[in-house]
Amino acid sequence: MTENTSDSADRSTSTSTSTSTSTSTSTGSVPFLAARTALVLLAAVFIGIVVGGLSFLSGASTAGAVLAGLTAFGATVPVLHKLIS
Repeated sequence: MTENTSDSADRSTSTSTSTSTSTSTSTGSVPFLAARTALVLLAAVFIGIVVGGLSFLSGASTAGAVLAGLTAFGATVPVLHKLIS
């Protein structure tokens, strides 16, 4: 009795299909934030954290330090906006 197996189908070489993932950076896409805006906001956040931290370390209450940091952030954004333009 001869066995009719499908070994040849199991041993068949599978072709490797390379699935190319399409990136979301097409030519017509607009970035979420401009690089200049991201730089201004990042620098303002850094300055706000430094001012808030120094205020807290100098003995101000936590609420006062947070207020100082937020004030520094708010005052820094327009200055950096004009400075980097």
